[in-house]
Amino acid sequence: MPGEFRNEPLVDFSDAENARAMEAALEKVSSELGRSYDCIIAGERVQTGETFTSINPAETGQVIGTFQKATVETVHKAMDAGRSAFASWSRVEPAERAELLFKAAGIIRRRKLELAAWMVYEVGKSWIEADAGVAEAIDFLEFYGREMLRLAGPQPLTPFPGEANELVYIPLGTGAVIPPWNFPCAILAGMTSASFVAGNTVVLKPSSDAPATGYRFMEVIEAAGIPAGVVNYIPGPGGTVGENLVAHPGTRFVSFTGSKEVGLGIVERAGRTRPGQIWIKRVIAEMGGKDTIIVDGSADVGAAAQGVVASAFGYQGQKCSACSRAIVDAGLYDEFLERVVEGARAIKVGPVVDGTNAMGPVINAAAEKKILDYIEIGKTEGRLVTGGGKSGSGSGYFIEPTVFADVDPGARISQEEIFGPVLAVIKSGDFDEALTIANNTEYGLTGAVYTTNRDRIDRAKRDFHVGNLYFNRKCTGALVGVHPFGGFNMSGTDSKAGGRDYLLLFTQAKSISEKV
Repeated sequence: MPGEFRNEPLVDFSDAENARAMEAALEKVSSELGRSYDCIIAGERVQTGETFTSINPAETGQVIGTFQKATVETVHKAMDAGRSAFASWSRVEPAERAELLFKAAGIIRRRKLELAAWMVYEVGKSWIEADAGVAEAIDFLEFYGREMLRLAGPQPLTPFPGEANELVYIPLGTGAVIPPWNFPCAILAGMTSASFVAGNTVVLKPSSDAPATGYRFMEVIEAAGIPAGVVNYIPGPGGTVGENLVAHPGTRFVSFTGSKEVGLGIVERAGRTRPGQIWIKRVIAEMGGKDTIIVDGSADVGAAAQGVVASAFGYQGQKCSACSRAIVDAGLYDEFLERVVEGARAIKVGPVVDGTNAMGPVINAAAEKKILDYIEIGKTEGRLVTGGGKSGSGSGYFIEPTVFADVDPGARISQEEIFGPVLAVIKSGDFDEALTIANNTEYGLTGAVYTTNRDRIDRAKRDFHVGNLYFNRKCTGALVGVHPFGGFNMSGTDSKAGGRDYLLLFTQAKSISEKV
């Protein structure tokens, strides 16, 4: 039996030896850029006749890799492979499936810096953010392996005379896993491993902005000994691959993380019953947020400003949990704003192969345009106090940390998910008004409150309507097992990744009774 779950330690890059090891990993990965990769179906490398490239968003002329573009035919082949493998994989003992997760976690642990380096190049994560992403992938594997052992054990039932009763959790079937580009190692590993440790098989469609990181995970699970066909890898456009996966009558469940618009489309598409379909498809969706940090009049202003800057600009604001709104008590407003501006201006922006750069590029040209368009909108809705444009020169998608002050709670930059390094600062008259503003969006993912007032902490626990609520700390950085993650309303189905409820979403309960 494995020991008690513990979160994977993070790498301290201020240690010169660790920094040199990361530089060596970056150099190794750099020598491997530009290679070609196939789809993986039933363990076989498959070509489709059409390809696409993944590029470095910090240096757009640098090709990360060339990938086969999956087609509708590829989707059908992958689904057939998954359904064929399900017959045997679903009968593998849960303890054996869990052991394979632990083995995969060990492989990733040994390759930690190399996997982090791939994310530095492919999705523009800083060293610290990339390392945290790999650590979270390890955590998911270790945690879900233990959760499978727990669910496979005897479940508590009320005794009844003359009967032997049990409750068992059985797998669903073959599912589509559609992870995002912003956590291409952690979330991809978590969604995929939760699916197959529960006895399901998977058709994995990685983000077209991060297929190389997904391919590296496929190499890990192959090395761990997960049988061919249990996970099938088919990169390609969402409009072809994703939509057909969701619509396929053989798809039993869809696990998705991404935008609200795409997520709602999946819910709608999965809700339509297709010929030959004998089940209601299950959708597990995490769809984003418009996350708020409240700074109460009793707060430590310095700590609050530091937490907001970290939450708003970590990984260029490209987290569904990122703080995009700070609601600040009028009595602290001016001092808080001054400190936030100072913190934002101190952030070093540039290519993150250089470990001294804290903020890298946004993911692609479309994201850059969307964010810059919102900044122009913000200039009509608030007072621009720092940032407001592209950062640096060259071909990368770099945007300055941007702060708007005096924003109306109903403004577009206060209501719509921007998914970039843009913060709206809103003044509140009192704590009641701050809570009202905090709850005025269609989302409900993360939030935080800086306060030393116990009554206000208790009030926020009850009335701040988000899935993950933090006090006197940043609103990003949920840890597996510590902060089960998932939100309300248009933030998704409250899936609580990294929590004790999560594997239940990939299983169905079967009650068995025998008269004795």
